[in-house]
Amino acid sequence: MFRPIYKHAGRQLTTAARSTVIGRRHLHAPVSFDWKDPLGSNNLFTEEELAISETAESYCQERMLPRVLEAYRNEDFDKKILEEMGELGLLGATIEGYGCAGVSSVASGLITRAVERVDSGYRSGYSVQSSLVMGGIEEFGSEEIKEKYLPNLAKGKSIGCFGLTEPNHGSDPGSMETTAKPHPSKKGYFSISGAKTWITNSPIADVLLVWAKLESTGKIRGFVIDRSQCPPGTLETPPIKHKNGLRASITGMIQLDECPVPKANMFPDVEGLRGPFSCLNSARYGIAWGTIGALEDCIARARDYALERKQFKGNPIAKYQLVQKKLSDATTDAAYGILAATQVGRLKDEGKVAPEMISMIKRQNCDRALVNARVLQEIFGGNAVSDEYGIGRHVANLFVTQTYEGQSDIHSLILGRAITGIQAFC
Repeated sequence: MFRPIYKHAGRQLTTAARSTVIGRRHLHAPVSFDWKDPLGSNNLFTEEELAISETAESYCQERMLPRVLEAYRNEDFDKKILEEMGELGLLGATIEGYGCAGVSSVASGLITRAVERVDSGYRSGYSVQSSLVMGGIEEFGSEEIKEKYLPNLAKGKSIGCFGLTEPNHGSDPGSMETTAKPHPSKKGYFSISGAKTWITNSPIADVLLVWAKLESTGKIRGFVIDRSQCPPGTLETPPIKHKNGLRASITGMIQLDECPVPKANMFPDVEGLRGPFSCLNSARYGIAWGTIGALEDCIARARDYALERKQFKGNPIAKYQLVQKKLSDATTDAAYGILAATQVGRLKDEGKVAPEMISMIKRQNCDRALVNARVLQEIFGGNAVSDEYGIGRHVANLFVTQTYEGQSDIHSLILGRAITGIQAFC
């Protein structure tokens, strides 16, 4: 038989005790629904995390937001932004030491959410610096490399980029063509040749984390390339212009022609795709937070517009059922996305996260942010075409976030392999 839920310490509660327990439910004041935090996720964050979130939100809204429209129009990334973020301790925030804050993964996610609430391009620049470059150096670099590069990267005094994707190899990095071999004339150096493309920050990067195959073994290794040490003609980083999305970040190529790199600048102990994929997992985790920030901004903009726009006998269009459904769907997906990212962040800090968990939240949050942003765009009617309303910029950006660092379909195959045990990539 089922035991009554009133059982306590092996005894059934008396009628009076049951009344007391039930009565407690009515002692609390009614809770009002907060459309900005629909499922009360703020209750899951520590005081420190909430304070970090407030700092990041204030900076992003007061100092980044006023610049974004012109930056997007002109494809102009102001690299001072990274220096400003460094002054606040936002760069490489989860790293311990080297001038970094050493905060939780959830706190880092809240920073990312605040940045992408302004623009995905700004978040891309931030994520590459913090997760891909600084995170890679901290996890795989020698102590000498860490001490040499991390402090200036943490301050935003140096800018980093991450070179994995190649013109002929996007979702298949294992087939990369960039090679490293002993330099013919410089003892203790490698000579690296090849090309990388769609590289955020590359045209302005001082420190380039590049992955290449050793010509002798075919093994993939990571190299930290210091632009200041590269002879003329061995390293070029031309920008890629006329993008449809992420126009507020700077994107380019990395072209290497027998570029000399000290052997000491090769990651000593990691080989194969484990290195770059580990870096990518940290960045993908941040994207899962960031895309929800962009969706939340779309919700706020659409809600304001729907309340102000009058149609059909002077009624705000927020009164009508289809508009309310669009807002309800988007708000629900945003709330669920934050809860999922928070859970994975806690597991990440406990050493209990599987890479497939990050694939799941990256895929789901990117997909739902893009779908809902496109639907919310309909609320603006023809005004959505004007960049002053911001919604079109988010839609264009979110398409890119769904595509890079593992396109959504690729992550579905990663999950499918984990579910079935069958490889579907080839």
